[in-house]
Amino acid sequence: MKIVLAPDSFKESMTAKEVCIALEKGLKKGNPNIDCIFVPMADGGEGTTQSLVDATNGKFYEVYVTNPLGEKIKSSFGILGDSNTAILEMASASGLELIPREKRNPLITTTYGTGELIKGALDKGVSTILIGIGGSATNDGGAGMIQALGGKLLDNNGKEIGFGGGELSKIEKIDLSGIDKRLKNVKIIVACDVQNPLTGPNGASHIFGKQKGANENERILLDNNLKHFSQIIKRDLGKDIENISGAGAAGGLGGGLIAFLNSKLRKGIDIVIEYSKLEEKLKDADLVITGEGCIDGQTRFGKTPYGVAKLSQKYNIPVIGIAGSVGKDIDILYKCGFTSIFSILPRVETLDEAIKNGKANMEYIGENIGRLISIYKK
Repeated sequence: MKIVLAPDSFKESMTAKEVCIALEKGLKKGNPNIDCIFVPMADGGEGTTQSLVDATNGKFYEVYVTNPLGEKIKSSFGILGDSNTAILEMASASGLELIPREKRNPLITTTYGTGELIKGALDKGVSTILIGIGGSATNDGGAGMIQALGGKLLDNNGKEIGFGGGELSKIEKIDLSGIDKRLKNVKIIVACDVQNPLTGPNGASHIFGKQKGANENERILLDNNLKHFSQIIKRDLGKDIENISGAGAAGGLGGGLIAFLNSKLRKGIDIVIEYSKLEEKLKDADLVITGEGCIDGQTRFGKTPYGVAKLSQKYNIPVIGIAGSVGKDIDILYKCGFTSIFSILPRVETLDEAIKNGKANMEYIGENIGRLISIYKK
């Protein structure tokens, strides 16, 4: 019996590949006649790089980059198994979790490090770069990113502006004559599930600015600065990004990637499904098992298990969902390709215990599923 294992990571407990390993161990304990195909998954957010590198037998590369506050840190990006596709997460260079809460300030935080990650990928000679843009600490519209790649954002004295969303109002001219020439030959695809425009009440600053450390007056300032930046982009580059869906993602980095690097924004789960070749791997499967830390009614809004279940439904393959926590409204998911949904917990546990015991609990549920399959096959 062929079973495709296509889970997301279980945050703070297991990577998606570790879920596959523990699950297979349990399944084979319950039924040794099972063949498992590992397809570690993600939805474009944290863990996407790890999952796609694992799913394609790729490789990680370390690089020193500039963090949101201008300090040098060690980061990494991945090259997929095809050797032509790089994948990186902006959060690993410009993310909110890289700086302590008391130092968070989108007026000064920069995406410069994200540009350095892109440059590192270019150094490997890739033809495609996949970028996940969740979890940012920034609100600079991608200004720092393009500066790292050789672009110049000049004030009325012809001098480069500084770092952060607070500097954008000073921009009077965009000069891309020195931008890295290799970018012309590279396709850049952005994993973005955010629908927000660049500016306005639903834009980057007003919706996400507070969690990045901006008070109400600062959010108004940041919004005005992004509006000014978009007007200079429209004048100098001929691109109107202000109201594009997703342009407000990652403090406007979504818009900056469109404006400066001609990027395409796509749903994260769709990118992972494509580059992991999930569809090809599940076509002749007897069963698909997917999951993540929590499955509930919200899972249907772009989460990994939902994407896997919908694709499996296309080929009439039954799907088992597994999770640490099974929440409300899961009955909705039975109409979306799920056959059954289980919690991996064998007993009542605290969150810390569940995280610590993740692999053992995964093996436990795998063995029980394997035993059920034995009964079915008989």
